[in-house]
Amino acid sequence: MIVERIWTGNSLRNFNYLVACPDTGEALAIDPLDHEKTLATAKVKGWQITQILNTHEHHDHIGGNAAVVAVTGAKVIAHHRAARLIPGVDRGVQAGDVIKVGKRVELECMDTPGHTMCHICLRSHTDEPALFSGDTLFNAGAGNVHNGGDVNELFATFVNQLGRLPANTKIYPGHDYIENNLRFTLAREPDNAAAQDLLPKVTGHDPAKSIVTTLADEQRINTFMRLDSPGVVARLREDFPELPAQPDAKTVFTKLRELRNKW
Repeated sequence: MIVERIWTGNSLRNFNYLVACPDTGEALAIDPLDHEKTLATAKVKGWQITQILNTHEHHDHIGGNAAVVAVTGAKVIAHHRAARLIPGVDRGVQAGDVIKVGKRVELECMDTPGHTMCHICLRSHTDEPALFSGDTLFNAGAGNVHNGGDVNELFATFVNQLGRLPANTKIYPGHDYIENNLRFTLAREPDNAAAQDLLPKVTGHDPAKSIVTTLADEQRINTFMRLDSPGVVARLREDFPELPAQPDAKTVFTKLRELRNKW
């Protein structure tokens, strides 16, 4: 499996992706908002885009579909309940469905509600597993729930699905927010050594060359995956003094998301 991350350079800081089969040159385009860069990258690589996967229905993830389809004839894939929200969906998928790209690439669909209720993450089962996480899991952060989402569902997705993936899973999110997310982590957990070490390396960085974290990294630097950290809980109590002595993980997650909304 070959992964090509495409930095759009837009105001929303989107990442687009091409996932290609090394044997056939067939490629899957994930959220190809910047259709020009997506098509140009495929042309340079000698790849043929045969499928498009939209992680969810927001315009900054589906806005390039029509242009890519017009040039390539690619089939559009999305959550099975998103067909009414995304024009031109050819295949609706649900948890456990597999998207095949060429001869050797297989990506498992995960139904990951929270940011929206029709959100798909893609998981590869390779020696170096990968997760294309859309707007659910960001580097050092979590998606918001402002536009059709639900924080309780997002919590369940994090705890019951994402947190159980192999530690060496590479994380490929839909946006570059790592610098701001690390600053939030350190505001919540100032003594987080891993976040302290990483922040200078990504401050003012070129997103096109941004690091690729693993799930193990996220569990060290991502506040939303550190719900039982005494430091996180102690700092949270300063903002929410009504918290019980030992708040449950769901309460911690919800309060962190509330704070991040204002960050």
